[in-house]
Amino acid sequence: MAYTLDNLRTDIRNYTEVSDTVLSDSVLATMIKNAENKITRAIDTDQNVFYATSNAIVGNRYVTIPSDLRAIRYVQLKDQAGNQFYLEQRDTSFMAEYYSTPGTQAVDIPKYYANWDETFWVVAPTPDKTYEITLAYDKEPDSITDTTGATPPSTTGTYLSNKYQDLLLYACLVNAYGYLKGPQDMLQYYQAQYNEALESYAIEQIGIRRRDEYQDGEVRAQLNVKPPSSN
Repeated sequence: MAYTLDNLRTDIRNYTEVSDTVLSDSVLATMIKNAENKITRAIDTDQNVFYATSNAIVGNRYVTIPSDLRAIRYVQLKDQAGNQFYLEQRDTSFMAEYYSTPGTQAVDIPKYYANWDETFWVVAPTPDKTYEITLAYDKEPDSITDTTGATPPSTTGTYLSNKYQDLLLYACLVNAYGYLKGPQDMLQYYQAQYNEALESYAIEQIGIRRRDEYQDGEVRAQLNVKPPSSN
């Protein structure tokens, strides 16, 4: 069953046996959002890959970071003749040394890019003409707690809530039992369930989805299955 915000909140309250007088909608919104962020940061997934296109400005080496950017994957330039160039990533110290003399900017076809600060990323050399920029990056994921828009994720669901309900639920329950301060055995149980669900999620997202069976072979993983205990 795919989760909407309403039935996810209902399941969290049912699993913890705690009513909305303690686990209010506002409290659960924070727990759910934190759970989504925890999963997103743990595993690199294709669901958050986004592509944005703009133009490099002649004589300006700074480019404004998209408001929903988390990490840049690659940068591609295309000139007016249709020739394409991939930029090489460098760190800010390299860029600072590249322009070691204040006010000096080498003007040419850009070869490098770097994350400059929270507002800009930078290219070098400074563009000598107009280039079309294609930026591939990881964006902020959709949250099921978002109730805005014509078709908000709270009612339509998200990639995570529609396809990986167990992972989202277990992450939320870990947060819920931490908030409720126990019981510890339940917290440990759902932490173990979350870890197991996260492992299978990782095998699919960064394993199976990014491999070709013919060229790479099948993904093989060691399952942590404990034998039944004897009494």
